[in-house]
Amino acid sequence: MGSRDVKRGMEEMNPNDLRVIQTKKALHQALLELLKTKPLETVSVSALCRRGAISRGAFYLHYKSVEELFDEHLRQLLQDLEESYYEPYRRVPNLVPSLLDPSTIRIFHHVKKYQTFYEIVFGDKSPLSYYYSLLEKIKSLMRSSSGSDVPDDRNASLLFAYQANAMMGLLIWWHENGYAFSPEHMNEQLAALLRMYGARGVSDAEGDNV
Repeated sequence: MGSRDVKRGMEEMNPNDLRVIQTKKALHQALLELLKTKPLETVSVSALCRRGAISRGAFYLHYKSVEELFDEHLRQLLQDLEESYYEPYRRVPNLVPSLLDPSTIRIFHHVKKYQTFYEIVFGDKSPLSYYYSLLEKIKSLMRSSSGSDVPDDRNASLLFAYQANAMMGLLIWWHENGYAFSPEHMNEQLAALLRMYGARGVSDAEGDNV
């Protein structure tokens, strides 16, 4: 396929077309399968197309590079993470973590939906950049949802780091246990932890003068 044909195809492409959706889904899945065994920078378009049973021409109708495909997947994942994080806040006018209703928690459903990616992130061969992208996103969400109920800037940064790493720790524990527990079970465990330690953790962070 020539560059003129590719350009014309891109102009005519409807993102809601079932063929487009299926092609992108196949490419996303193929990329994740390859990332289980090799770093992103070594994944070639040819290998990606072979794994996804997609032609190179079809690939270039949608993406300029493998990196662009990865960026799209990560962007979609982080958007879904954000929507999942804010779900409990949509249910009550003022969310109190220690009174969180487990049925409103969607973080673990999000992880289950993107389990293959999280298996890569928490795997032994994964670049730390994937992990830190998630960690920074969670810290950002915690900061934006905190409103004015935070200590000064220095201790706020400490608090958000503490809470975000605690959340990542739960996800890693779930991963290490093979995602054997349901998202609903993990919701209950998180709510129980917040009831037991949530208030203590906040007061410790606020009183810690480092």
